[in-house]
Amino acid sequence: MIATTPPPPYYAVIFSNVRTDVDEGYAEMADQMVSLAEQQPGYLGHESVRDGLGITISYWESTEAIKEWKANTDHLLAQKFGREKWYSAYKTRIALIERDYGFER
Repeated sequence: MIATTPPPPYYAVIFSNVRTDVDEGYAEMADQMVSLAEQQPGYLGHESVRDGLGITISYWESTEAIKEWKANTDHLLAQKFGREKWYSAYKTRIALIERDYGFER
C-alpha cells in the first residue's frame, strides 16, 4: 500500500539494504519495528519493498521525531542485530518532502 501522508512539508527516512543469508529472528524483529514505529510520536506511515534490494521509507513530522525513533532502545537493538547478522550493506537517507502528488483510481 502507498502510505497516506499529510500535505507537505514532512520528512522521509529512506532505508536501503542488502540482506545476508541469516534469517534468525529477522521477520519477527521487522514486524516488531513496524508496530513500534507506528506508536512513535511524529510517525506518519511507511512503505516497504524487497526484490533483492530492500527499501523501506518511513515518513515523519519532524527531524526531532526521527531522532527519537533512531534512539529508541528496542530500535537500537534491531540496528545492532542488523549490523551484526542481517545486512551485508545498508544506507539511510533523510529527506525533506516539499511537494507530493499522486493518482488513485
